[in-house]
Amino acid sequence: MLYLELFLTFFKIGLFTIGGGYAMLPLIQADVQAKGWMTAEELVNFIAVSESTPGPFAVNVSTYVGAELAGLPGAFCATLGVVLPSFLIILLVARFYAAFRSSAIVSGAMGGLRPAVIGMIGAAVVSVGQTVFLPEGLAAVTAYPLVCSLAIFALMAVLTHKKLHPIVIILLSALLGIVTGYLQPA
Repeated sequence: MLYLELFLTFFKIGLFTIGGGYAMLPLIQADVQAKGWMTAEELVNFIAVSESTPGPFAVNVSTYVGAELAGLPGAFCATLGVVLPSFLIILLVARFYAAFRSSAIVSGAMGGLRPAVIGMIGAAVVSVGQTVFLPEGLAAVTAYPLVCSLAIFALMAVLTHKKLHPIVIILLSALLGIVTGYLQPA
């Protein structure tokens, strides 16, 4: 039954998300936490691993969640669920695109979806950011981890803006995280 639930959950996420993996984050977070499958902190760890492994982000997240919950069959069910809607929609779009590309309705729908996708990505950034920067809530935050996290974040944002290669940024941020972890006051 868990296999079917994984498939249907990720099928719904894949079906109702426009804009790619990052736009899926709010839906993934809501469903995974509502079903009690994992905590926000566990999900953030899966997001970090998904970001740093090859392949599409949403596929990676769904695969890791499925594997964590139900092993290899769970990974397969979750991955198939998240990929199948896109595959079917692309087949339909490719079939009918020429007939509808100049339609005012299609153009208007796309114009309305773009800001919604940006809003969903922004909500995911805020939610993941809270878990990363304030894992125990505002009252439990000590200065050292928060300052270190914000400093690493700011430095990586600057290096990203300077067009440093993402692999270098990932490796450098991991190294800085290790160093700040060892230097943390007891």
